Amino acid sequence: MKNKTTLALVSLALSTLLLGCTANADVKTTATPAKKPNVLVLMFDDMRFDSFSYRGGPVHTPNIDALAAESTRFDNAMTTTGLCSPSRAAMYTGRWGHKTGLDDNVELYHSRLSELDLKEGGLIKRASEAGYLVGHVGKWHLGARGTEMRGAEIDLSHGHEPRERFSRQYTPYAKVAQIEGYKNGKLDKNNEKHEYWLTLPGGYKDTNAYKKVLNGQKMLKQVAKDERPFFGVISFNQPHPAYRVPEPYASMFDPSKVELPSNHGVKRINKPLAQDGIWWPWHDVSHMSEMDWRKSRAYYYGAIAMVDRIVGELLQTAKDEGIYDDLHIVLLGDQGSMLGEHNLYDKGPYAYDELMRMPLLIKDPKQQSRTVTRQVSMLDITPTLAQWMQLPADGEVDGHSLIPLIEQGDQAEQGHADTALYAYEWYNGSWFGIRAVRTPELKFVWNPGDNRDELYDLQKDPGEVTNLINNPAYKKQRAQMVQLLKAELARVDDPSLAKLEYHAKAYLR
Repeated sequence: MKNKTTLALVSLALSTLLLGCTANADVKTTATPAKKPNVLVLMFDDMRFDSFSYRGGPVHTPNIDALAAESTRFDNAMTTTGLCSPSRAAMYTGRWGHKTGLDDNVELYHSRLSELDLKEGGLIKRASEAGYLVGHVGKWHLGARGTEMRGAEIDLSHGHEPRERFSRQYTPYAKVAQIEGYKNGKLDKNNEKHEYWLTLPGGYKDTNAYKKVLNGQKMLKQVAKDERPFFGVISFNQPHPAYRVPEPYASMFDPSKVELPSNHGVKRINKPLAQDGIWWPWHDVSHMSEMDWRKSRAYYYGAIAMVDRIVGELLQTAKDEGIYDDLHIVLLGDQGSMLGEHNLYDKGPYAYDELMRMPLLIKDPKQQSRTVTRQVSMLDITPTLAQWMQLPADGEVDGHSLIPLIEQGDQAEQGHADTALYAYEWYNGSWFGIRAVRTPELKFVWNPGDNRDELYDLQKDPGEVTNLINNPAYKKQRAQMVQLLKAELARVDDPSLAKLEYHAKAYLR
């Protein structure tokens, strides 16, 4: 009798549990799904991390500062590659170039590549397929009509790239003679060097950047009238060198008063040979005087002031249209740029902080503002946005979601070391294969196309002037950094790992 009673009670409990599960299942199927967020990405080209007033920089940037005050500031954000197309491909896909095939610039002399493979749909295609209204304005630099073919309904992707697929590459023939002219004392209009700084005719509203602002505003107004969730990118060529701005930005900063960093113009000693290369005509800076460098820097600062105006006008439109308060915003630069540090200009095959670091602000309207000092990567943006937007996966992702850091700050459990991985595989058809790993204290740069690697003590030498790779006092730290790099390459299935293991044997003895 006791066993029968027990059996009956068990049967009753199971029946109740099954009924409860059925009821819960019914509730789940009828529950209203959470509203998907609207997401806006503001991307700028070759924009350094260190110029804004919210970072203590020399340029008054009230609009960007106001956004920073509402956002998570990632003060140690790192790009994947100091080159436009690879860094942008990483941002859209969340994958390294050895997986996407996009590890060089596209459409430029003398690159191997014309576009990001259409199989790599990235955030744009994923958002479109998930029911988002997708828009893109401005620079894309991943192949002609790439946003349109991935499902962008609002497609105003007019940067400097062509609109026809597989166009012949831009080749800088005219620039060769122009740089030779500078070396012979010849200047451009207004006694300027237009490959380094240029006063544009007219005013702000006459610039190509302003045309993108107008298109961006047009997109935001369309978004406000659409019931679907929105994913949009407004991408600018500014402040990419040469630094081209109209008045009042051209004369906003006195060149004679700009402060030059300690590593400005320093002679490169014990550095890889590639850093001496003239990869574009304007990389030959032998003609640049100190005042030339100062003018170039002053015009860059003017460009940042204009960027701040751009940001302010776009965000004001979002406010006017009533979409700002719940708008998720990402503001970033695709990489930095050299302004004379190490006597280098623009970008090239190296891993200096001025190129490797980038600005990154992420506004989640549900979260309080904070500053995160932990290193994060361009690759981390993709899983963050995908998690926000509830996007289905499209393959493995090499980054980590930033949402724990947005919600909890530096104390968030990350499950991985505070490191940043960086690569410079190709530069317009020239192979380098560079890999670098950075911690808050040290940076190790592996140069497999050279027989000289680099190690920097970022605490004692933040300007990365002294290469410590053969300094016996840093033997232990060098071995630790090599092991970190090996672990990161293994994590992302980088095919260069086997070569690193062979090259690094001497460092691990």
